[in-house]
Amino acid sequence: MATATDISILEAQKREPGTKNAARRVRAGGKIPAVVYGAGKSAAAIAVDPRQVLRILKSESGHNTIFDLALDSDRVKAMIVDWQFEPIKGNLLHVDLQRIAMDQELTVTVPIVLKGEAEGVKTEGGILEQLLREIEIECLPVDIPKNIEVDISHLVFGIEVRVKDLPHNPKLKFLTDENQMIAHITTVKEEVVAAPEVVAAEAAAPAEPEVIKKGKQEVEGEVEAEGDAKAKAKTEKAEKAEKAEKKEKK
Repeated sequence: MATATDISILEAQKREPGTKNAARRVRAGGKIPAVVYGAGKSAAAIAVDPRQVLRILKSESGHNTIFDLALDSDRVKAMIVDWQFEPIKGNLLHVDLQRIAMDQELTVTVPIVLKGEAEGVKTEGGILEQLLREIEIECLPVDIPKNIEVDISHLVFGIEVRVKDLPHNPKLKFLTDENQMIAHITTVKEEVVAAPEVVAAEAAAPAEPEVIKKGKQEVEGEVEAEGDAKAKAKTEKAEKAEKAEKKEKK
C-alpha cells in the first residue's frame, strides 16, 4: 500500500497531443500520455510517470486520492477520473486527470465494505451475495471517504441491505437509488451432474475452436486522441454549465 508521501505529488510535462508518433515518443521516454481538464480551464495534453500514477491507484484511497499536479511552475489539486491499460501486457497506456476546487462539491464513487458475519450464513446454511460494491456520492473533496462500511451480521433469509440502510453522513449526498440492493442471503445452487452416457458422447464429439471474445482494447495512439477529445468535450460542457449558472444568477 502506498503511503501519503508517495502520492502527494504527480509531476507532469506538456506534450504534443493526438498523434501516434507523439505517443510513442512519450512512452519511449518512460512516460505515458495524459490529459487534464476542469475548474473552468481548457484541457491540456501532458505526460506523466506511470509509476507515480500506479502508486496513486493502488493507494488506500485509490482513484479518489487528491494530489498536487505539478506542471511547469504551477501546482493545482487534481484527481484521476479515468485510465486505460494495454490488454495483453497490462501496461498503463493513458490517464485522464481533473482539476479540483477544494471548495466545490464533486461526484465520486466509493467502495462499499461489508462488516461482520451474516447470521444466515452461520445458522441457516446460506451464502452471502453482494450485488452492489460501490456507491455514487456527492461531497466536498476533503470529505470523500475511503469507503462506506455497513454491518451485515443481522442478515438472514428474507432480510436485505439496501442503499437506504447505509450509515448516512450529512456531509455526503447519496446519488445511487436508495432502494438498490447491496447484499442478501441466498441458497447454494445445486450442481447439475450429467449422466455418464452424455459425458461419453461429449468426449467423443470433435472439439470446436476456442473463440476469444474481443473486449475493449486500447490501440496505441487512438486512446490519446480519444482521451484528448473526451477531455475537450467535458471542458466545453463544464464551461457551458458555468455560463448558464452565471446567467441565472444575474
